[in-house]
Amino acid sequence: MNKKANKIMVIVSLIGLLILTGCASNQTGGQLKKDEGSSSLKDSEKKEIAMELVSSAENSSLDWKAQYSYIEDIEDGRGYTAGIIGFCSGTGDMLQLVKGYTETKSENLLAKYIGALEKVNGSDSHEGLGEAFEDDWKAASEDAEFQEAQNKIRDDMYFNPAVDQAVKDGLSILGQFIYYDAIVMHGPGDGSVPYEESFPGIREAAINKAKSPADGGNEADYLTAFLDERDKVMKLESAHEDLSRTIAQRRFLKEENYSLQKPLVWEMYGDPFKIEQ
Repeated sequence: MNKKANKIMVIVSLIGLLILTGCASNQTGGQLKKDEGSSSLKDSEKKEIAMELVSSAENSSLDWKAQYSYIEDIEDGRGYTAGIIGFCSGTGDMLQLVKGYTETKSENLLAKYIGALEKVNGSDSHEGLGEAFEDDWKAASEDAEFQEAQNKIRDDMYFNPAVDQAVKDGLSILGQFIYYDAIVMHGPGDGSVPYEESFPGIREAAINKAKSPADGGNEADYLTAFLDERDKVMKLESAHEDLSRTIAQRRFLKEENYSLQKPLVWEMYGDPFKIEQ
């Protein structure tokens, strides 16, 4: 082979290598973009983590699916607390849950309590409920349709609104979870608690202290302000004065674990928890 031919072969080879490298770079870049796009707590793996974290606080267990049957009065002034995120007979979401379940399945064990739930809404009363209601709740929890009804109210009233607002505020997956846990405990601002003690009230107070990332602020500073405001509200009630929930969230924030990567290690009311890889 003469020198000219050899030179041509080298050039062709280099061009081919550049093309292949370019393709590989594009594929890698596409994968990175795909991974970066997976920044929502709504992604199935992240949502599972969120459910387990909340369950550790609500039920001292990571097995959130075992909590469909949970029901008790924790003496926080909200009547019965029950189900996977603590639906309450005194705040209206339990009533909405049972109504929704009944719309899907008219013949069910809980339909007969709708009238009683309407009467006790806004109070801690058990009138018309009591042990019979507790037993029927536990029995109904075996019904897949009741489980789905719980999932729906959780998502419609709490999970989706919290995540959607967090995304608008420019927050990471950790920030989205911090919003979700807050709305579960403090409510969506539907009047069941004073506005300043509700999730939107806490958020408003935080925004008055620090800019959200969407407004050009630093996420760590903003989330710290949000948790500070939430702590103030939690301390107003003896049933919620233990700050384990926000302490755990501050730990993740200090670790800069903005994507809630496993393993996750935290304590809740003195008990250790860990979500493994």
